[in-house]
Amino acid sequence: MKRILLFFILAAAVMYDTAWLPSTAVERRNALDTCLLKPAFESLLGVTCLFLYWQILNIFINLVYIYFLEQFFRLALSRLQNCGLYSEEDSIACRRCVVVGNGGVLRNKTLGEKIDSYDVIIRMNNGPVIGYEEDVGRRTTFRLSYPESIFSDPIHYDPNTTVVLIVFKPRDLKWLWEILGGQKVSAKGFWKRPALKMIYKSSQIRILDPSITRKTAYEWLHFPTRFPKKEKPKHPTTGLIAITLAFHICHEVHLAGFKYDFADRNSSLHYYGNETMSQMMQNEYHNITAEQKFLKKLIDKNFVVNLT
Repeated sequence: MKRILLFFILAAAVMYDTAWLPSTAVERRNALDTCLLKPAFESLLGVTCLFLYWQILNIFINLVYIYFLEQFFRLALSRLQNCGLYSEEDSIACRRCVVVGNGGVLRNKTLGEKIDSYDVIIRMNNGPVIGYEEDVGRRTTFRLSYPESIFSDPIHYDPNTTVVLIVFKPRDLKWLWEILGGQKVSAKGFWKRPALKMIYKSSQIRILDPSITRKTAYEWLHFPTRFPKKEKPKHPTTGLIAITLAFHICHEVHLAGFKYDFADRNSSLHYYGNETMSQMMQNEYHNITAEQKFLKKLIDKNFVVNLT
């Protein structure tokens, strides 16, 4: 066992040396100053699908778990054609981004034209654009999803969108490898039925660097690394992970659709569909109260601009 442990540590050290990642905390400047400076984490732009062996070793103790996670990651990457979010030709002197949440607050706000004016538009999960253009816009630069939330109906296909897969478990990577290889996908191991077919081309798909999710959970929301057995483990919403990503790649970050009405359990949860706030309040896997308090701090300190 000692030899096996030593092997993994040495392998991690080698990979870490070639894929080093800065550990600087997120520090946003006043919006008026950001265009004069590079994004706080611009060095991440080229490593969004590198596997961080060193950090994974710090997170997971079970060597068998680590081994299979590594294998699934390698298999998934073998199906992809690109790793970076941007090419050198996409360089923008001052990248203005808007992260569009799926909150019901977007209804009847007619922000579509405003949202489409940004350089980068980040959306998440299966928040539709078709039929809601007046309120949410038409363009999508990046869409963050996981297997249970990715679009599977071709009607939502957008050739100009890059899909960024958030990995929460090894099964997510195995799913990507299977679905891109045209293999039969098993729904076992998912909290609800995942997509069974991929409507996007492999060239449009990326895997989110796991350090983004880790930073959101542990540095921003201060979640414990271990939860009591009787408590459901909490993880950040896709929306907050998307905001973390925006801080890494944008000079200026604006938000839309991130406000919830906790006082009215019957208020609309999303700008689409019929789900209400009561369903979100029953969710045991997120801490919406903590996320709303954190977002309020970002807005109050002018780190972001809230359009809604």
